[in-house]
Amino acid sequence: MMLSYRELDVWKNAMNLVDDVYILTKSFPREELFVLTSQIRRASISIPSNIAEGFDRKNTKEYLQFCYIALSSPSELDTQIEIAFRQKYTENTEILSEKVLIIKKQLLALIKSLKLKLK
Repeated sequence: MMLSYRELDVWKNAMNLVDDVYILTKSFPREELFVLTSQIRRASISIPSNIAEGFDRKNTKEYLQFCYIALSSPSELDTQIEIAFRQKYTENTEILSEKVLIIKKQLLALIKSLKLKLK
């Protein structure tokens, strides 16, 4: 039995993704600071934050709800990364997009596991 959300691979990977996003967005134009830079950072932060908050609710139904909230953020983030690429703020987005996809798959597996606990 896990005692902390920090033990979850999906949380660890999401935290690493936040680091990657901050590195990526440091080079964005200054005029994007309160627009795309802020949006991308918030979307990435939302993933591990919702996993952690849900885990600490100690109620499977609420935990599941927070996982669903976390699940919407990878798609939002991937879209914003694509926007950054199209605006030529970054050159290679494949690695970051792959990390986003892995986290999404991990979240889906976690959700499936939590749903089984509710039955």
